[in-house]
Amino acid sequence: MEEVLKRENLKEALKRVKANKGSAGVDGMTVQQLPRYLVKHWPEHRDQLLSGTYQPQPVRRVEIPKPDGGVRKLGIPTALDRLIQQALLQVLQGKWDPTFSEHSYGFRPGRSAHQAVAQAQQYIAEGYGIVADLDLEKFFDRVNHDKLMGAVAKRITDKRVLKVIRAFLNAGVMEGGLVGASVEGTPQGGSAFATAEQYRARRAGPGVGAARPSLREVCGRL
Repeated sequence: MEEVLKRENLKEALKRVKANKGSAGVDGMTVQQLPRYLVKHWPEHRDQLLSGTYQPQPVRRVEIPKPDGGVRKLGIPTALDRLIQQALLQVLQGKWDPTFSEHSYGFRPGRSAHQAVAQAQQYIAEGYGIVADLDLEKFFDRVNHDKLMGAVAKRITDKRVLKVIRAFLNAGVMEGGLVGASVEGTPQGGSAFATAEQYRARRAGPGVGAARPSLREVCGRL
């Protein structure tokens, strides 16, 4: 946790959160308002993270239409929670990314969907003529928290980090002014928990999960 809370790591996390912009969470605070808030309140939140008592706020439910019909449910964390998730992501990603499959392109630094397409074109040029395209319906909505945390715990020994990741998973969802429990799934919308795609991909085998992008994504690659 001390590494997550290093000044340079936090400065980089704040820079990325501000660059990503995005809507306000349940507290209504925008990313533009976050720096001023941190000047006064960050010491308190830092102490909470170091003591393992930090409690994230619920995510705000937002629905966006899918191109093929239906809606995709997003969970928008508060600006503060996005900062903490991003700081966690930067540390964990740096340690874990080198261990991931060379065939995985999604949610990884220095990799993109364009590279995945280029690799696919190379396979075609080499004579391969069959493409397997698969997806797991509502996978993000159905991730088992205990199994995910069990995988994460194999690589993290700091109980405070494990506790705050679990707290983000269980923070709940506000929809229509009411907060509901989140007993499974990972919210799509936060920088730290877009993990589940790679959680699936690592178990499916090389070449799967080629393109899409967060602690959620990093944890998903375990």
